[in-house]
Amino acid sequence: MAKGKINVAVENIFPLIKRFLYSDHEIFLRELISNATDATLKLKHIASIGEYKGNVEDARIEVKIDKEGKKLHIIDQGVGMSQEEVKKYINDIAFSGAEEFLEKFKDEKNDAGIIGHFGLGFYSAFMVASQVEIHSKSYREEEEGAHWICDGSPEYTLKKSKKSDRGTEIILHIDEDSLEFLEEGRISELLNKYNKFMPIPIKFGTKEIADPAHEPKTIKDKDGKETKEPQKMITVDRIINNPDPAWTKQPSDLKDEDYSSFYRELYPTQFEEPLFHIHLNVDYPFNLTGILYFPKLTTNMDVQKDKIQLYQNQVFVTDNVEGIVPDFLQMLRGVIDSPDIPLNVSRSYLQADGAVKKISSYITKKVADKLSSLFKNDREGFEKKWNDIKIVIEYGMLSEPKFFEKAQSFALYPTTNDVYYTFDELKEKTKAAQTDKEGNLIILYANDKEEQHGFIEEAEAKGYQVLLLDSPIVSHLIQKLETEGEKVKFARVDADSIDKLIQKEDSQISKLTEEEQTKLKTYIEEVVPKEKYSVQLEAMDSKSNPFIITQPEFLRRMKEMQQTGGGGMMGMGAFPEMYNLVVNTNSELMQKILKAKGKRTEYISQALDLARLSQNLLQGKEMTDFIKRSYELMKS
Repeated sequence: MAKGKINVAVENIFPLIKRFLYSDHEIFLRELISNATDATLKLKHIASIGEYKGNVEDARIEVKIDKEGKKLHIIDQGVGMSQEEVKKYINDIAFSGAEEFLEKFKDEKNDAGIIGHFGLGFYSAFMVASQVEIHSKSYREEEEGAHWICDGSPEYTLKKSKKSDRGTEIILHIDEDSLEFLEEGRISELLNKYNKFMPIPIKFGTKEIADPAHEPKTIKDKDGKETKEPQKMITVDRIINNPDPAWTKQPSDLKDEDYSSFYRELYPTQFEEPLFHIHLNVDYPFNLTGILYFPKLTTNMDVQKDKIQLYQNQVFVTDNVEGIVPDFLQMLRGVIDSPDIPLNVSRSYLQADGAVKKISSYITKKVADKLSSLFKNDREGFEKKWNDIKIVIEYGMLSEPKFFEKAQSFALYPTTNDVYYTFDELKEKTKAAQTDKEGNLIILYANDKEEQHGFIEEAEAKGYQVLLLDSPIVSHLIQKLETEGEKVKFARVDADSIDKLIQKEDSQISKLTEEEQTKLKTYIEEVVPKEKYSVQLEAMDSKSNPFIITQPEFLRRMKEMQQTGGGGMMGMGAFPEMYNLVVNTNSELMQKILKAKGKRTEYISQALDLARLSQNLLQGKEMTDFIKRSYELMKS
């Protein structure tokens, strides 16, 4: 038996580990099982090149709870270690950077960046254990077993172990303040969280299943009644992980039902099937595999993120994939696995370096290629899915320049009549009718078919196409489309009278003289609240509404952009609630207003309220007054 001191220059390394990593102390199990997995995979490699002749096919990891003895066991059948290897890998290498560790983190208040820089993964065991034992036997039969014991101080004991079978068993003597890790439910929760897809089977307890070799016979009782004899049950090992998840396989080896089944495995509480999936599989210039799913999404920007899980060699790392996955794709679901993503010891924090940026760019390209393929191969099916995926695509077009370029081939612009165009198709379809006298193509859109029904109807009567753009970021998107496009302008269909939105050479002539127009404007401004409405007289078709309330495109768009953030609008004061009141001088009502005396105010107020009603701007006392006035006017 040998006693010694761990190669560490100061004596308070273990209290520091506990203090720094307390908030993340559950990761000890992940680290120890990851080490066990590495040891097993290493043995399989050694066997594959002929340097080990034993059976490795059934190698597994086992986790056992000894509640009475307050011990937790992690057992593997991997390469194992000799006494010399224990000295090297446990005592020396793990603490080669201990002084730097202490100096760097002595004033830190969080656990970011601590463990992995110094090979401290194994020592995370001391976050929950007052004493740790290692029993290990090398796969090399001539080597004696090693038994290492340490109580969390730099002192350790290393002696010969009676262990005769290959592999390593780690025994944690659980601290009084960590007894939760002796509960089966807690350990099961951690195994399911971190090790659900580890590449080596993990045994945790046993379960009873029906004996497949036993077929219950039909028997008769004393009255001749037939019954089935009881099913014979057998006890089998409970394997808690899936060592061969779908993302580790080749896409050619999987069917649609395999992808659906894996989605349900990832998200057992999700009842809706995803719209489609994207299988990531690249080995150069970095290694990356994974499957991303497009769920049905609403136009609500507050979509729950943290649904994509990041793995490193099938070990769960985090569901915060910021930096790895472009922001606009974090609304998706699925798995990404890469050994090339740099992680600290606790494997929980990403470092923003070149490799990460390349991976992010690759994922963006892969998603764009998939969307383009879906559009080309099944445009009708793609159009049906558009409302469920558009928020992701529109967000991507705004945030990723390369995605914006690629999206030109598959981003859709639906009309209020459910006809879908790409941007190039839309320009071609509308250029003849919707080019104004300045040569600008005016693209009309609505964001609510019901609220803007009258405006849409008037525009369509002139042969114009009206898009239905109702996502919360539409103001940002059309701003970008205008910037990128030449002589293309967007106008919401209720931003002005239709003839003003698309001005042609031929304009309507007013039926009123200049004197009559001056009088009319004066009468109207005496009734209409000046702080809210700017009165504009305009000669329009006599069949058009007498009063039309519009909000200037620029003012409304800036207001919407401020509400959704971005565009330099954050931090600015609120935009005022100002509207244009467009008065149709060719409407017969104008003659009535000019000639009326006693009821002029009522006519103007009624026309104004009808215009407000069409814009959902009438409520409360104003609505009550409008109803009373309507009844009074009906009597006269």
